[in-house]
Amino acid sequence: MSHVFASIVSHHDLPVVALALLLCVVSALSTFAQLQRAFECVVQRRLLWLISAAVTAGGGVWSTHFISMIAYRTPVALQFDQVLTALSAMIAVAAFGIAFWLLRRARGMVSVLLYGAIATLGIVGMHFTGMAALSNSMVHRVDHAPILAAVTVGWLLLSGAFALFLRLDGRRRVTVPAMGLVLATGIIHFVAMASAMIGHGPVAAPAAGGGAQWLLVWIVAAALLLIGLTAVASVVDRFLTDLRGLADATSEGLLITSDDRILDANEQACALLGVDRAALVGTAAAAWFETPARDMLHPHRGDAVRTRIRGSVVEDQLVEMTARAIEYRGRAATVVALRDLTESARAQRAIEHLASHDPLTGLVNRAAFDIGLHEAVRSAAPFALIAVDLDRFKAVNDLFGHGAGDTILIRVARILDDCVRAQDLVARVGGDEFVVLQRDIASSDDARRLAARILARFAEEMDSARDPMAVGCSLGVVTYPSDGCDPETLRHNADVALYRAKQSGRGTASFFDETMDREARDRRSLEHDLRHAVCRGELRLVYQPLVSTDDDHVVGYEALLRWDHPERGQVPPSLFIPVAEEAGTIMAIGEWALRQACRDAAAWPDPLTLAVNVSPVQLRVATLPMLVRDALADSGLAPERLELEITETALLRDREVSLAILREIRTLGVRIAMDDFGTGYSSLSNLRHFPFDKIKIDKSFVSAMHEDEAARSIVRAIAGLGKGLNLPVVAEGVENEVQRSMVQAEGCALAQGYLFGRPAATVLAQDVAPVRVRRA
Repeated sequence: MSHVFASIVSHHDLPVVALALLLCVVSALSTFAQLQRAFECVVQRRLLWLISAAVTAGGGVWSTHFISMIAYRTPVALQFDQVLTALSAMIAVAAFGIAFWLLRRARGMVSVLLYGAIATLGIVGMHFTGMAALSNSMVHRVDHAPILAAVTVGWLLLSGAFALFLRLDGRRRVTVPAMGLVLATGIIHFVAMASAMIGHGPVAAPAAGGGAQWLLVWIVAAALLLIGLTAVASVVDRFLTDLRGLADATSEGLLITSDDRILDANEQACALLGVDRAALVGTAAAAWFETPARDMLHPHRGDAVRTRIRGSVVEDQLVEMTARAIEYRGRAATVVALRDLTESARAQRAIEHLASHDPLTGLVNRAAFDIGLHEAVRSAAPFALIAVDLDRFKAVNDLFGHGAGDTILIRVARILDDCVRAQDLVARVGGDEFVVLQRDIASSDDARRLAARILARFAEEMDSARDPMAVGCSLGVVTYPSDGCDPETLRHNADVALYRAKQSGRGTASFFDETMDREARDRRSLEHDLRHAVCRGELRLVYQPLVSTDDDHVVGYEALLRWDHPERGQVPPSLFIPVAEEAGTIMAIGEWALRQACRDAAAWPDPLTLAVNVSPVQLRVATLPMLVRDALADSGLAPERLELEITETALLRDREVSLAILREIRTLGVRIAMDDFGTGYSSLSNLRHFPFDKIKIDKSFVSAMHEDEAARSIVRAIAGLGKGLNLPVVAEGVENEVQRSMVQAEGCALAQGYLFGRPAATVLAQDVAPVRVRRA
């Protein structure tokens, strides 16, 4: 190293050497700055920046070498062969270009060492080619050992510079590798110079020729110009690319206009207008939009304007435009922001449609229909309102599944929509509830014709004989203004008429009248009062005796419910029990009746039994067995003395669930009796699937025995069935001796009716004992 240092000090012009080193530092910094840009930029410009970095690196090394050569003190002025000089520069540029191109694909330190070796060979080849370019008969004697060591150190320094460039970030990614390149270049050059003995030929040139000085000036100027241009290009490219990238990164389209001419546009604007930038620049902005663009694009307008793109293939395309004044390329211009509202407008329309329409059938929903009904009332034009309820829909839905139910609802919507006119309105307002608004009717006959058309279409397309999923419909019809002058009244009256249609056998249309209104109001009043009947103490129990037909002994009592209304008086069970079952109050009433009857019967002698009727609604509730168990426990009544009576109709719906509940009750020791036997649809099947303890013949057969042989035959058959199944048979409704004798003759072991005593609130002492009763 001392030999190299001495060579630099004694054989070189130090200011020129300093200039060479400064140029080497600047070129190295510029090289790695450009290389970083090449690694960061898009693929389309990567090759350009790699070439630029290679030219800068090779030119910097070449300039450093030749400036240092000029700084070498010789007795004669150095002269260079132009071809070899140019070749030396190309060798350096090519080697760095190859190394930089491969560096991006580096996968480990071995590949980095290989690429460092390529760059090192470029420096060495450039150096010795440049030395060979000395054309004034110089004689060289080279000591190869120090040069080989310098090349090795330079290779390691360059490889380290490449490795650090791949790992570092920020400013260190440029500065640290640049110092490695400077050190490698300086060590290889000056060690090689110090290891070469330079002599002179027989002809010597003048010692202080001006050619070397001018060459020095030209080399420095060219190198600085090259480095400066590449640095400026890097900055400008980054600036312009970042601006373009920023403009293209925005989700909005941007147009820059001046004098109504488009000067520039970003990618989003080109994509929105369906053309490339070249076809867009220079055209009139107004030509691209349907709305007059001069007023719309005024930069002082301030507010956004919505328009359509002229000639767009998108049918419902919508664009929002805003304009702002800017300075562009030194002149006043306007930047126009374009925002595509097509998707948001579609989404908004879809949301509005969902908010006002039923998603399954596509009909308007309840909210939208209420708006249409209010508008129809405000218009004061006569119209009809038809409430539609589907018959058998729940059975079809339960049997075939919800998917089939949805298909039925879609078919119903299509039928109703086909039956009405364009100005009419059809809506789905509930699960299987539809409503039709028939506008601008001349009279109620128009509503009648529409109702008849709907029923006819249902009969035609929903034939249950051919289609097991077919449903029917019931219609309730009101007209405005005769049946109501406000939407609430009309909807209520339509529901009243619909209720009457369903009660009349379904599959019919019922028109509202005042009688319906009075009945509906009375029913609602009765329902309201019934909700409070238990807590107000208005309900009571009476007991009707059950006797043996052989000896007229009382064997038990049946609890019957009575309602003493403070205003209506005694309300018959046939009136309020159906209301309680429909309104749901039967649960509370049935629980009270069971608990009270058990408490009363607990005071009776043991042989007497208690029969309590159970509603079909109660039989579908899984907690009924727990209620029975609690009532027995609270009262102390023995389970075998309690008998629950159910009707056949209670087993028509959810039959398996009801039978499972009855089996659970029977495990408590409670007996189960079949009430009103013979009036249902599957008596024998029920008897086969559940071991009832008693059969009660409906009083309609008993009362007709003396004059209807068919009724007597039915009683005889049921009594024979009970005997065959070893079940006692009870004849209900025995009111005279003739009937008592007949049921006894037919084999009915037990009887019940006014002949043996009317229902009473208390059980008389003489009736409590198992003695013969006095016939009423």
